[in-house]
Amino acid sequence: MTEGQIRQSLSGFYDVFSDGQLYRTRARGNFRKRKITPLVGDRVTFESSTPQEGYILEILPRDNALTRPPVANIDQGVVVTAVAQPEFSTGLLDRQLIALEVSGIAPVIYFTKTDLIDDDRYQYFEQLAAGYRKIGYPVILSRAPFSQDGLDQFQATLADKETVIMGQTGAGKSTLLNHIAPDLDLATGEISTALNRGRHTTRKVSLMPIAGGLVADTPGFSSYETLTLDYRELSHYFPEFVALAGDCRFRGCVHVNEPGCAVKAALADGELMQSRYDNYLQLLTLLKNQKPIYNKKK
Repeated sequence: MTEGQIRQSLSGFYDVFSDGQLYRTRARGNFRKRKITPLVGDRVTFESSTPQEGYILEILPRDNALTRPPVANIDQGVVVTAVAQPEFSTGLLDRQLIALEVSGIAPVIYFTKTDLIDDDRYQYFEQLAAGYRKIGYPVILSRAPFSQDGLDQFQATLADKETVIMGQTGAGKSTLLNHIAPDLDLATGEISTALNRGRHTTRKVSLMPIAGGLVADTPGFSSYETLTLDYRELSHYFPEFVALAGDCRFRGCVHVNEPGCAVKAALADGELMQSRYDNYLQLLTLLKNQKPIYNKKK
C-alpha cells in the first residue's frame, strides 16, 4: 500500500503521483456504493501491480474541496481581474474573494489589461490594491501588463502551492499562464470553452506542475458560486471585519444598525474600504431575501 496524490482524472481513471512516478488507477467498487468520488488533488492510499494498473484504496482527509473545478486540497486561488474589457467591478471581485474564503482557500489578486487604461485610472487601481493589501490579500498590479516584475511575483506565489486560477471569461487567465509556462501553449479561450461543454462530455481535470507548484488546469469558478450562507455569517468572510468584531458592543453584531459597532466606527474613520462595506451591505440584503434551499444536493 502506497501513498500518493491524484494529479489527473479522465473517464473513471485516476493518475496518482507517488515517488516521482505516475500510476494509472481506478477507484474501488465500494466507493460508488458509498457515494465517494475521488478528486484531483486528493491524497490517497493505493496499490498497483504495474504503473498501468492499480486501485485507490482510501481517500485521506481533505483540507477543502471545490465543485467547479472538481479539485481538493487547494492552498490558494488567484483571482485574475481585468481592469477593463470586461468592465471592472469591485462587487464581482469581492464575491470571488468571499467564495474563496468560504472554501478555506487563500486569495491572491492579479490585475490584468493595465495597458487599456490611462494614468489617472491606473492611480485608482493603485489605491484599490493598497486597500486590499491592507486587509492582507497579496495583490499583483503593474503599469505594463505582464511585466517581468509582476510575473516574477506570480511565479514566487505559485511555488510549493496547489493553486486554482479563477476569473471572468476574457480576464486573461490563459494568457497569464502562457507567460510563465509557454510550453503549455494554452489557446486563449480554449479552456473556458472546454468548461462550457455539455454536462456529460468527458472532461479531463489535472494539476499541472508550473513554477515549482501545481496549478489546476481549469479557470476555477468562472465567476462565483451561488452563495448559500446565513446572512449572519457573511461578515465572517471579510477578514477586516473579523479583526474588529471583538470590539463591537454586541456579540453577533452584523455591522449595520447596531450601536457601538467597531466596523462602522472604523469605516467612519476611513480605516476600511467603502467599496467593501457597500458590497457587504448589498450581499447581506441579497442573502436575507434568499428563500431557504431545502434538500440541497451536496
